[in-house]
Amino acid sequence: MDKVKNYFGIDVSKSTFDVYNPDKGHLQFENNTKGFKQFLKVLSSDNHCIMEATGYYHHLLSVFLFDNTIKVSVENPLKIKRFIQSKLTKIKTDKADAKFIYEYALKNDLFDFQPPNMEIRQLLSLLDMYQKQSTQLKNKIHGEQALGVPSKLVLKSLKISLKNLKKEIYLLEDKLEEIIKEEQGDLLARLQTIPSLGRKTALFLIVITDGFKNFGTASQLCSFTGLTPVIRQSGTSVRGKERISKIGNAKLRNLLFMCSFNACKCNRACRELYERIVAKGKSKKLALIAVCNKLIKQAFAIAKFGLCYDENFVSKLN
Repeated sequence: MDKVKNYFGIDVSKSTFDVYNPDKGHLQFENNTKGFKQFLKVLSSDNHCIMEATGYYHHLLSVFLFDNTIKVSVENPLKIKRFIQSKLTKIKTDKADAKFIYEYALKNDLFDFQPPNMEIRQLLSLLDMYQKQSTQLKNKIHGEQALGVPSKLVLKSLKISLKNLKKEIYLLEDKLEEIIKEEQGDLLARLQTIPSLGRKTALFLIVITDGFKNFGTASQLCSFTGLTPVIRQSGTSVRGKERISKIGNAKLRNLLFMCSFNACKCNRACRELYERIVAKGKSKKLALIAVCNKLIKQAFAIAKFGLCYDENFVSKLN
């Protein structure tokens, strides 16, 4: 079937989802099992549904279509947002967005959706929230102590809350590691053979990348992490400072940056890269960012080749 007629653009909201296809026109269904079954009657086995990741709202529909052997792609919302902005449109409705998502599908390469382990995602989300709360409590304790005469009751309450929060974080991290070891224990063990790549970073890499299945190349993963450089130059007057994009998962980026300090000492390839960049007069921060990218490429190669770390191995993957 012609892909122009094969694609279905879907914009999902809390209560409904809007669909566009040139043959079927605009359709709208309830975002529940009843609506899913009605939509399924419109589809054939060779159709391809495209939607953007919308927090939790898209998940049940994407899994339902996948379970019914309908091809699905769940795309990065920022990519779709940029595509819609390029249209210079002044219309922002669910109906219009469904058509734009359809047009996006015609002009871009799509990744096939694979249902994630939702328990892992939920654990990761809760851990992220607890870790932010932990930082807030630590800052609050520091602020109270800086007053010179802090309330004993306030400090006691804050410290109890922080202690309980840390306990919950440890329990969740243990559960997350237990699930990953059960499902992808071999990959976790092999990633930890990379000098300087710790357990927490290895776990996070596996969860975020779904075992590296969501990326075709190491460069794609580097871009996803937000560690690729953005160059701002135009004519003779604009010479912006080169920075990383920061479009991606901030938590993973921070973990990798922390690993990069140790990698410069105990990971030969990373150390040589760091020294080479610094010797050229570049900043140490830029060199550390390059080391982060090197760690990602080493992890990607290990995942794809099914090997343990070998400092003499040269990956041909980009």
